[in-house]
Amino acid sequence: MKKLLFVFSFLLVSLCSAQILEPVKWTTSVEKIADTEYKLTAKATIDSGWHVYSQNVPEDGPVATSFIFDDQGGAFKIIGNTVEGEGHTAMDPVFKKTIKYFENTAVFEQKIEVSGTKNSLTALVEFMACDDTKCLPPTEAELTFDLASGASAKQETAADKTTTVDSEDKGAEAEKGLWTIFFLAFLSGFAALLTPCVFPMIPMTVSFFTKQSKNKAQGIRNAVIYGLSIIIIYVLLGSIVTAVFGADSLNALSTNVWFNVIFFLILVFFAVSFLGAFEIVLPSSLANKVDSQADRGGMIGIFFMALALAIVSFSCTGPIVGTLLVQAASKGGIAPIVGMLGFSTAIALPFSLFAAFPGWLNALPKSGGWLNTVKVVLGFLELALAFKFLSNADLVVQTHLLEREVFLALWITIFGALAFYLFGKITLPHDSPLNHISVGRLSLGLVVLSFTIYMIPGLWGAPLNLISAFPPPQQYSESPYGVGGSKGSGTIDGPQSHGDLPDGAHLLAPHDIMAFDDYDKGMAYAKKVGKPVMIDFTGWACVNCRKMEQNVWPDPKVLKILKSDVVLISLYVDDKRKLEADEIVDSQLNPGKKLKYIGQKWSEMQTLRYKANSQPFYVLMDSNEKKLIEPIAYTPDVEEYLNWLNTGINKFKK
Repeated sequence: MKKLLFVFSFLLVSLCSAQILEPVKWTTSVEKIADTEYKLTAKATIDSGWHVYSQNVPEDGPVATSFIFDDQGGAFKIIGNTVEGEGHTAMDPVFKKTIKYFENTAVFEQKIEVSGTKNSLTALVEFMACDDTKCLPPTEAELTFDLASGASAKQETAADKTTTVDSEDKGAEAEKGLWTIFFLAFLSGFAALLTPCVFPMIPMTVSFFTKQSKNKAQGIRNAVIYGLSIIIIYVLLGSIVTAVFGADSLNALSTNVWFNVIFFLILVFFAVSFLGAFEIVLPSSLANKVDSQADRGGMIGIFFMALALAIVSFSCTGPIVGTLLVQAASKGGIAPIVGMLGFSTAIALPFSLFAAFPGWLNALPKSGGWLNTVKVVLGFLELALAFKFLSNADLVVQTHLLEREVFLALWITIFGALAFYLFGKITLPHDSPLNHISVGRLSLGLVVLSFTIYMIPGLWGAPLNLISAFPPPQQYSESPYGVGGSKGSGTIDGPQSHGDLPDGAHLLAPHDIMAFDDYDKGMAYAKKVGKPVMIDFTGWACVNCRKMEQNVWPDPKVLKILKSDVVLISLYVDDKRKLEADEIVDSQLNPGKKLKYIGQKWSEMQTLRYKANSQPFYVLMDSNEKKLIEPIAYTPDVEEYLNWLNTGINKFKK
C-alpha cells in the first residue's frame, strides 16, 4: 500500500509553484543634524547577483533610480540634491552601455529643513532591478521617514510590509514543498530498497563489514561510513542537476510541451524496463574499474564500495532516480539535492542499522520472486505516470487527442492489468512460478482493483474527486456533461444555452459557469451588466487549478456566486495559440523578447500587475480595474474561499 501511495503522490509533478522575484528591499532612517535640519537615508538591500542603477544614466539606458519627496504643503524644505553612494561604473551586459550601478546595498541621502510641526515625511522611489541576463519592470516603493524621535530609526516601507508578508507565505510554502520532496524521495528510496538489485546486497554487505572488522564497534563505524558514502554520491548527483537547471524556479517546465513529451518517452522507457523487456545497465568496464578501487581499503575503499553499489543497482534504481529528478527539477531551486538526500537516506539506513544490530538480519525476509513483483508494480505505476506528462502536453497545445475519456480508459487498463498481475492471472518474463498468493499481495491487488472500478464511472462523467487533479478537466472531454447529460441542468440562475451567451463567453462544463477567455470582452460585459470581475489566472496543465474547479467551485454557495454575482474571466498562461500580428508586442519583463502567444500575454500581465506568477491566482475587481480585495492563490478550504468572495463582492456593493 505504501508503494502504491508513493507513486500516486509522484503524480503531483505538474504543480505550479513558481514565485515572483523581489530582489530589492528598502529601509529608511533619520538623523537630526541641527535644530531644524535632518538627514534622511534610504537604503536598498539587493539580492546577490542583482543590481539597481544610479540616479544618472545614459539616454536609452535603464530606468534611473529617482526620489519624489512630499513636502506636505511647505512643511519641509528640500536642501540640495539626493546624494548617492560610490557604486560601480562598468559596461552593462543588458543595455551594452557604461552605467553606474549598485550591488548588495545602495544608500541614498537627502537633507531637509523642517518648517512645520509634522512628525513624518513620505517619499516615492522608482527603480529598476536587473541581473546579468534580464531586468524586472520599473518598480515604485513608498518610503516613510519618522522625524519624531530625531534619531536613527529603521522603518519598513508600506510597500515592503505587503511584500514581507507575501514572502513569508511563499517561504513557508517553499519549505513545505521541500519537505514533501524529501518525504516522497524517502519513500522512493524505500521502494528501490525492495528491488532485486538492492535488497540482496543488505545481508551480504553487512556481513562483510562485521566479519572484516576487528570488533563490533569498527564494523558499525565502517557500515556508517558506507551509508554516508551512499548519501554523498546521490547528493552529488542532485547537485549536478541543480547546477544544470539553475537555482531559479523552473515553473515553465511543467507547461512546456517538449519537456512533457520527452519525459513521457523517458518514463515509458523506464516502465518497459521494469516490466522485464530489458535491463538498463551501465558499461561493465565502469563497474569493474570502480570495483577494483574498492579493494584499496580504508575510507576511500568504502566509498568506492558504495559507488559500486550505485552502479551495479542502476538497472533498478535508475528509473526511480530518473522519475524523482524529473519532479525535483520541475520544482527548481535545491529540490534535486533535497530529493537525492531523501532517496539516499532510505537506501543507506538499513546498512547502518543492521550493522549495529546484526541479529535483526535473521528477521529479514529472504530474497525471492517477491522482489521482482515489487519491480513490476513500479513499472505499471511508472507507465501510468507517463501518461500524465503526455496529457499535460496535449492540454497545452489543445490537440484533443488525449481527452478525459481516453486518459481514464488508459488508466483503467493499466491498473486493471496490474490487478490481474497481482492476482497471478498475468505473468511476465522474470516472474517466478506462483503457487499461492500471499496476504500482502492479495491485499494490494484488492486495493488496485477497487481503484480501477472507482475510475470506471468517470467515463460517463463522474467527477472522481479522489484523483480530480490528474485526469484532464471535465470540460476537456468528448462528453463534458457526461453521457446523457445536458447543459443547463443546474438549478442556479444563469445562461442555459450557448444562444443566451454574450459575445466571447462560453460555458464551463459540467457546472455551466459562464466565462470569458478574452480580457477586453469580459471587462466590457462586466461594465454593461454592472457586476464585479473575477480574473482567474489559470493553466491547462495546472494541477491545483483543476483541484479548485472540481473540489471548491462546485460548492453550492461558491457556485451561486460564480454563476450569478461575478463575471469570470479565465486567462490561461500556457495558451500556445499565436497572437495576431498586430497584437505582438515587446516584453516589459525581458527586453528584446516578443510576446508571440496568448499565454505569454496573460502571464506577463499577472506578473506586472500583481507581482505573482503562480497559478491558480484569483483577482476580484470592479469594471474600472480597481481591486476590491487582495488577490489569493490556491485556497482548497471552501469556507476561506467563500469568505474571500463575499468580502470582495460586499465591498463592490457599497
